Amino acid sequence: MLKPVDLLMVGVGGQGTILASRVLAMAAQEAGYDIKVSEIHGMAQRGGSVVTQVRMGEKVYSPLVTESGADVVLAFEKLEGLRFLPFLKPGGIMIVNNHEIPPVPVLIGAAEYPPDILERVRTISPNTFVVDAFDIALKCGNPKAANIVLLGVLARNLPIEREIWEKALSARVPPKFLEVNRSAFAAGYEYK
Repeated sequence: MLKPVDLLMVGVGGQGTILASRVLAMAAQEAGYDIKVSEIHGMAQRGGSVVTQVRMGEKVYSPLVTESGADVVLAFEKLEGLRFLPFLKPGGIMIVNNHEIPPVPVLIGAAEYPPDILERVRTISPNTFVVDAFDIALKCGNPKAANIVLLGVLARNLPIEREIWEKALSARVPPKFLEVNRSAFAAGYEYK
């Protein structure tokens, strides 16, 4: 019997959340899960929110994750992680990229980027991993692979074998970017 898992991937347009969700979906299917995915792009091309809801299990009927229903929230950007923290169930896992992308109200001076996001997240979710994914991806050869670093951290926390993840990554990433993304995935998977 496959353990059901509900998760959210949240970020800002251009961070690679869609690619990460497609690798996840392929890995889950390969592992025998029924999986449903819902993507909300909003104004993604203008730096707006991107939210991917994923539900996987023996049999899944809806892709929508309820408030306090997510086993995992994977945040590609800190403020987005804070915004979607209410979806995390008690005892769930929060994975947060330690990266800031100021939203439009901050850019035009109408609001301030909260300075204490990580403290607020950790207060509500003690099971939080903070990852400097951008820096790790840079060391792997391309800062744009931060999404795959985060996917590696997620993969370590899901009941799908590493080899299945690597196969899905190879199928979804263009060959010219595959080696750097393999390095980024491994760095995330081994992140402590």
